Amino acid sequence: MKQRSILPILLIVIGAVIVFTAISISGQPRSETPTPPPLVSEEESFPEVPRVSLKEALTAHEGGAAIFIDVRDGSAYETSHVSGSLSFPLGQLESRLKELNPNAWIITYCT
Repeated sequence: MKQRSILPILLIVIGAVIVFTAISISGQPRSETPTPPPLVSEEESFPEVPRVSLKEALTAHEGGAAIFIDVRDGSAYETSHVSGSLSFPLGQLESRLKELNPNAWIITYCT
């Protein structure tokens, strides 16, 4: 009696298992990725901080009634900044405020 090779039978069984697994996985319902919560605006995060419109800030700055302080790091300030603004990186802001007139309208920005 001639002995048959088991390899073809083994390959058929492995193929059937793969097909059966693929069919069972594709039939399962997929869980949806949860939607991240909406970003909170700064106005909502810091309601105690008064906001000023861009037009009002520009008018005050041009009229000398306000001082613009750029609180980004020095390299960002060097790249681009509001004309006439001062650079007080955020980490230095509190200690450097004494350099300014305490009665001046100080407008900080970071973008």
